Amino acid sequence: MAKRFSAETYVNGILSGDRVLLSRAITLVESKLPQDQELAQEVIDRVLPHSGNAVRIGITGVPGVGKSTFIEAFGNYVIEQAGKKLAVLAIDPTSQRTGGSILGDKTRMESLSVNPNAFIRPSPAGKSLGGVTRSTRETIVLCEAAGFDAIIVETVGVGQSETAVHAMVDFFLLLMLAGAGDELQGIKRGIMEMADAIAITKADGENQGKATSAKAEYQSALHLYPVGSSGWMPKVSTCSALQQTGLDTIWQTITEYLQLTKQNGYFEQKRRDQNLQWMYEAIRQGLEENFYAHQQVKAQLATIAEQVKHGQKSAFAAAHELLKLV
Repeated sequence: MAKRFSAETYVNGILSGDRVLLSRAITLVESKLPQDQELAQEVIDRVLPHSGNAVRIGITGVPGVGKSTFIEAFGNYVIEQAGKKLAVLAIDPTSQRTGGSILGDKTRMESLSVNPNAFIRPSPAGKSLGGVTRSTRETIVLCEAAGFDAIIVETVGVGQSETAVHAMVDFFLLLMLAGAGDELQGIKRGIMEMADAIAITKADGENQGKATSAKAEYQSALHLYPVGSSGWMPKVSTCSALQQTGLDTIWQTITEYLQLTKQNGYFEQKRRDQNLQWMYEAIRQGLEENFYAHQQVKAQLATIAEQVKHGQKSAFAAAHELLKLV
C-alpha cells in the first residue's frame, strides 16, 4: 500500500504543483479502502476552491481512429502554441476476465509524457460505467488545483463512455476516420448530438481527398440536428497528427465555443448541472457499495444468485428479497 500523508501535506503539495503528491493523491482517490476514501474527501474539499479554472475536453472516437496519437500531437500543440499546462486523464480498458489493465498511455504518448507542462495519468476503467473511473471527476478537481488549465479526458470509446465523459467536460470532441458514407450509418444519433466538434483524423497522403469528402458529409448530417441549448452549431474539420496539420483549427473551434457559451451563460449553467449530476452519481455508487458490503447481503447473495441462475426464483423477486435485507 502506498504511503499516506496528512491532508495538509497533500493539499500543500497539490497547490504548489508537486507532481509526486498529486499522483499520490489521485491514487488515494482511486483507493477503495474506507480510511483512504475519508482522507481523499478531506483533500478534495480543501482544494475545491482552487479548482474550476481549466477547460475540460472530452475526446472519444471509433476504434482505429488513433486517439492516443491525436492526443499526443494535440496536447503538444495546446502546450506549445496555446501556452497551457495540460493534464491527460486516459482511461485504460480493464480486462473483465482478469481485472488487469494495460496502463500503457505513457508509452503511447512518449513526447507528451516528457513535456514538463504535461501530466498524463492512466487509470484502469474497472467495472465503472462506460470505462470512466468513479474517481475521474475528483481527479479533474485535483489537477485543476495543481495548476493545470487544460484537462483532456480520453474514453475507451465503447458502450456508455461517451455519455459519462460528456457529463464531466465542457467540450466534447468526436474523432472519426474518412469513409463517412459507410460509417455515418453506424454512428449513434446520441453521440453525434453530444459532439461539439468532429475531427476527421489521418487526413494526409492518399487519405486527404477522402477526409475532405467525409468532412462535407458529416457537416451535412450535423445540420439536420436542431441547435442545442448552448446556441452552438458543431463544426467539422480535418487533421493529421502525423503532419501536425489541422490542430490549430480544432483549438480555435474550442476557443470559439468557450467564448460563445460563457457569453450566453450556458457554460456556467452546464457546470452547475454537472455538479448536481456528480452528487447523484456519488449517491448511487455509495448505495450500491453499501448494499454489497452489508453482512446479510454477503451471507445470502451467492445462494439466491444460484436460485435465480437455475430458474428457481425470478430475478425481480430475488432483488426485492435482497434489498429488504438492507
